[in-house]
Amino acid sequence: MSMRTPLKEVRRLGSAKEGADHFWLQRVTAVANLILAIFAIGLAVSLAGADHATVVRTLAHPLVALALILFLVSAAIHMRIGMQVIIEDYVHGEGAKILLLMLNTFFAIAVAAAGALSILKLTFGG
Repeated sequence: MSMRTPLKEVRRLGSAKEGADHFWLQRVTAVANLILAIFAIGLAVSLAGADHATVVRTLAHPLVALALILFLVSAAIHMRIGMQVIIEDYVHGEGAKILLLMLNTFFAIAVAAAGALSILKLTFGG
């Protein structure tokens, strides 16, 4: 005898077994963002008032570029998960929810890709 209602059985609603993964990924990206944001803020403060050539030379360093790209990717993942939770909690129409979740993912990818492209362009002098 199943404890599921007939409607729940038909719609296959229930635990997706992803809640803990999202919880931990949100926390890991938060810690990574904290560390990488401190680096990014320190970098911005150290470059305040510097001439254009110094800023480009500094941002073109591979380790600096790598840290900034990691920051962008971590922030985009963190942003996507946070918005996903908000969408899942407050959007009640299934069609709208699916559309917004897809747009949320595309937006996060676009933000990370645009930022990474900018940093790579500086790094490789394109």
